[in-house]
Amino acid sequence: MEEKQAAPPPQAGCFFCTIAMPQISALLNHCWPDETQEHFRNARVEVLKGIRSLLDARIEHLSQHAQKGTKLTVE
Repeated sequence: MEEKQAAPPPQAGCFFCTIAMPQISALLNHCWPDETQEHFRNARVEVLKGIRSLLDARIEHLSQHAQKGTKLTVE
């Protein structure tokens, strides 16, 4: 007698991570040529690098100390 395993309960998470990304990955792996898969992989890396660049610029802006007052030379 063969036992059926119950499906794992759905995990909490965003729609993209739990539903969309596995479907997209399956499409990439089975339907598109290797060159196309590599292009989209590289594009994801470039998007993340862009986000990192924006974050670095904002951190740099917030880290700058404004100069208070003016300096005067007293004789």
